[in-house]
Amino acid sequence: MKFGKIIGRVVSSQKVKSFEGLKLVLVQPVSEDLESVGDAIVAVDTLQSDVGQIIYYETSKEAGRVIEKEMNPCDAAVMGIVDDINITKS
Repeated sequence: MKFGKIIGRVVSSQKVKSFEGLKLVLVQPVSEDLESVGDAIVAVDTLQSDVGQIIYYETSKEAGRVIEKEMNPCDAAVMGIVDDINITKS
């Protein structure tokens, strides 16, 4: 799983059937230090996360498992909302 920050919403007037009723969000990947890493991606959000929240997400085949329909074109999905990060450095 990867860390990300919700930086916006994606509005679509037409979606594939398996995405109907689901929100699409714009996610900026971040490191464990919350520094931006790479380009933003679009992800399916079934958790009702809000702009500014830190989340963890998954990509590839694992992302498609969030949607209960067998066949779907999901490439990235929000898996959870991060409440706290505690890093102990030695």
